[in-house]
Amino acid sequence: MSYKFLKTRSEGGIVGITLSSPPLNVLTISMMEEMVTAFKWAQQEPGKLVVIDAEGKAFSAGVDVADHTPDKVDQMTSVFDRLFEAMSGIEKPVVAVVNGAALGGGYELVLFCDIVVASEKARLGQPEISVGVFPPVACYILPRLLSWPRAMELLLSGEVINAVQAEQMGLVNKVFPADNFANSANEYLQKFLVHSPVVLALTKKAALAGMNKGFFDGLKTIDNIYLKELMQTEDAKEGLKAFMEKRPPVWQGK
Repeated sequence: MSYKFLKTRSEGGIVGITLSSPPLNVLTISMMEEMVTAFKWAQQEPGKLVVIDAEGKAFSAGVDVADHTPDKVDQMTSVFDRLFEAMSGIEKPVVAVVNGAALGGGYELVLFCDIVVASEKARLGQPEISVGVFPPVACYILPRLLSWPRAMELLLSGEVINAVQAEQMGLVNKVFPADNFANSANEYLQKFLVHSPVVLALTKKAALAGMNKGFFDGLKTIDNIYLKELMQTEDAKEGLKAFMEKRPPVWQGK
């Protein structure tokens, strides 16, 4: 389908969703409604990775402040929650490619991704506290990604950090120079794209299944995915066979 605020593509194993409301890609209610639809499309579209990037000087400056007013805040919160619900339904690994500022709701979108690649000019943060509110998704995720004191420092100060600082904290996987950033990011993604799409998705499923469980409960759940799902795929059989035959695997994606 066509979108007013987004662009989509599907090629080379990448299912791409581009925020296309420059220069700041402010997340309005209408834009987030489109994103819900696009994330559901991304789940159904064949491919290995879902990549979220943006046009303009910012990845996203966050949710439109005008949509926080009493007459709109309920609707805004509802669609914001549905956006992340749709995003959580994507079985493929989701990659954020950030070239510019990702702030507020825009950074929460990045935090919810599985892998984050940023240019050296990226700026990341949750400045909501400076306007008298807090970021719901970041309040959930940041304490799970960082130590409690570091997470609370970012949430309570509204500090905006640069890409190198984020990489040092473990919030960004890789930082590349702004010059030739798109090509550098694409080259980085190749190390994931060489693998089986079904095994990539099941690896993500297994990692998520073990979270917030005790070790043995988590391991039992992961073993169940391994035995009843992974080992039933043609690609798992092919990968093991190819290794023993000392040849590259030929993935079927099933």
